[in-house]
Amino acid sequence: MAEGQQVLVLDGRGHLLGRLAAIVAKQVLLGRKVVVVRCEGINISGNFYRNKLKYLAFLRKRMNTNPSRGPYHFRAPSRIFWRTVRGMLPHKTKRGQAALDRLKVFDGIPPPYDKKKRMVVPAALKVVRLKPTRKFAYLGRLAHEVGWKYQAVTATLEEKRKEKAKIHYRKKKQLMRLRKQAEKNVEKKIDRFTEVLKTHGFLV
Repeated sequence: MAEGQQVLVLDGRGHLLGRLAAIVAKQVLLGRKVVVVRCEGINISGNFYRNKLKYLAFLRKRMNTNPSRGPYHFRAPSRIFWRTVRGMLPHKTKRGQAALDRLKVFDGIPPPYDKKKRMVVPAALKVVRLKPTRKFAYLGRLAHEVGWKYQAVTATLEEKRKEKAKIHYRKKKQLMRLRKQAEKNVEKKIDRFTEVLKTHGFLV
């Protein structure tokens, strides 16, 4: 089903954790390849302290005799999101494993995804789903306070990426301006050809 299918690149920033995970889980089960970037910008409803207490309670759950056997408590926002999606998949079956293999998650926006168009999921956006007065927490901050060591590194890399993106966009705008000017310059010369193309439905 997913042969030759375009990869769906989603920007996690401003989405609610559970709602985004549910939609991603369904898509990977249907055979779609999904990449979620900027997982540190994902939101969780409820105030920060309450969510932190929940996560600290989760950290206490371990195998008494040999904690290295699990359960494993991921600290990176991308892995926390990945685990949330895993909980919504039948991951112990071949079908569930194959679905999970179709999902990629990242903190920040690494190449080559920085050059690709990123989508949002309106049904999972915080601004759509939560009242403006409701409290919410950032997954990146939560992860940092429970042991994620790369918040500063990710922020630095994101600043660099944004600077590069600004320069690229400036160049793109300049090229678009030049193209429009060039089109205007030859407009009168190609008028009769344009009319013919319009009558045959090649131009609108």
